[in-house]
Amino acid sequence: MRHALQSLAVLSAVVVLPAVALAQGETEMSRKVAGGGISVPGWSGVIDAKETSAGQVLANSKLSAQGKVLTVTTGPAVIYWNPANKATGNYTVKATFTEAKYMDINDHPHPYGIVVGGNDLGTPNQSYLYCAAYGNGNFIVRGMGPAPFQMNGRGEANAAVNKAAGKGQPVTQEIAVSVKGDKVTCAINGTVVGTYDRAALVAAGKLKSLDGVFGIRFAHNTEATVTGLAVTK
Repeated sequence: MRHALQSLAVLSAVVVLPAVALAQGETEMSRKVAGGGISVPGWSGVIDAKETSAGQVLANSKLSAQGKVLTVTTGPAVIYWNPANKATGNYTVKATFTEAKYMDINDHPHPYGIVVGGNDLGTPNQSYLYCAAYGNGNFIVRGMGPAPFQMNGRGEANAAVNKAAGKGQPVTQEIAVSVKGDKVTCAINGTVVGTYDRAALVAAGKLKSLDGVFGIRFAHNTEATVTGLAVTK
């Protein structure tokens, strides 16, 4: 009986430990970035509602630029945009994200990526869609409408998404969101990883439109640079 109980205890540890690790990751607190705020002319930002409820403010994340290179350091999860950056009709919004030190300031992988279809940003009625990559080979497609919604659940792995060699190592992702007719695709490093129907996105509780402002989104406690953010037809 004693041996049976010991075996059960070992099995329980194997089953429970991953769940505990997941729970710890999900409850990681957003930090406050020293010298935070937005120093790039013309740009705006908004943090997630849950971050606001936790007492965070936009100035606890940081957007800066050196030449044409944007640097984002979070803090609370945030989207940044320039209201002059708009995409309508059929388009592709693309940028390259480089995390110089993977997981250097967090305890589990965090995503960053492209925002499209931004409408009423920074208001209680905002809506937008984003495709974001993790440095562990996963990606997510989600949005706000204004409540959060998910297009591929809690995310999924794809061989096209680059993986960092290890903690503190660099990883780069080229992310592009395209709208063409009734389809929306997310491509990472040149490979389409997800395709979605327009009707599944422009709907009650999701997007007002796929026309709108484009920008970038970063999860909490993450740092990376962004280059080549642009729209093409």
